[in-house]
Amino acid sequence: MSVPPVAPPRLPELASINEIGKALTSTLDLDEVLRLIMTKISEHLRPENWSLLLVDDEGRELSFVIAVGPGSEGLKGITLKVGEGVAGWVAANGEPLVIPDVSLDPRFSKRVDSLSGFRTESIICVPLKARGRVLGVIELINHFPSGDRKGPPTESSLGLALEDDTAMLVLTTLADFAAIAIENARIHRKLEELTIQDDATRLFNVRHLHRFLDYELARARQYGSTIALIFFDLDHFKSVNDLNDHLAGTKILREVAEIVLRTIRKVDVAVRYGGDEFLVVLPETPKESAVLAAERIRSAIERTSFLQEEGLGLRITASFGVAAFPDDAREKMELLRAADRAMYTVKRAGRNGVARA
Repeated sequence: MSVPPVAPPRLPELASINEIGKALTSTLDLDEVLRLIMTKISEHLRPENWSLLLVDDEGRELSFVIAVGPGSEGLKGITLKVGEGVAGWVAANGEPLVIPDVSLDPRFSKRVDSLSGFRTESIICVPLKARGRVLGVIELINHFPSGDRKGPPTESSLGLALEDDTAMLVLTTLADFAAIAIENARIHRKLEELTIQDDATRLFNVRHLHRFLDYELARARQYGSTIALIFFDLDHFKSVNDLNDHLAGTKILREVAEIVLRTIRKVDVAVRYGGDEFLVVLPETPKESAVLAAERIRSAIERTSFLQEEGLGLRITASFGVAAFPDDAREKMELLRAADRAMYTVKRAGRNGVARA
């Protein structure tokens, strides 16, 4: 069903649109933007079932980031290809769709219903567009009364005491503001990441380390928990640079970072401390558990053949020191020095090992 041109909104609707715009552009936090979208849709459209899907960075898939109503739990983890189903069609074409009866529309795909156990009868779907690009879609599901699904939308079906065209105007305007807010929040998040990431390895940098460690130490003192640090550097790394070149050295650092990220938990924070030195913060972790984690990283590095794509297949090792709060130190710099000193005991003992503070 094509969407007819909308009539000019009345003063109450203009006030609602103005309120929506102010709210959604008032924050640069993506989670807060999504929460506001949920609130504003509930306030102004009062849908029983609706969802918001975002397009991934590659522009290939849509995933559910908000799902409200019966059957919404079954939508978690489901993705759609751009172009698949009604949501995929709207994402691919950037145009809204109103479908009173999905059984009569070939663009509807039954796959999501079969996976979630939900039965879709009607869909109102609008794109989230910013800077000429579709970021996602908002879907309102089953808003047409069962006896009126083959007719045009009614006031009760949209949950609004408004004319149909004004209801669509509110929805599309909300989608426009939501798209701008999501785009701004994503740009802000990327800029923040650039200030706390190491360029070569994409691990966190020392600036973020100090902020994170201050926060975790405060939590540990308050709740009586532990924090462990793993400090390590690569053995004889200068000779690797001398024998090859600095580009090869940078690639090795990136490959080491990938090993670390594959090995640690999601709650742990990996940092490039400087040069070929790395540090891992393990919240709520006793020292012996951190020693085991360090050994897993050490073993993975030792087993890896580096620069395979370049045809070099280099082998390297690393030396590790482990320290924990409150066992080895009670202040941040003392804790860092304790892990560093432990690492140097391994260096003096012949390298390629793990030592406790």
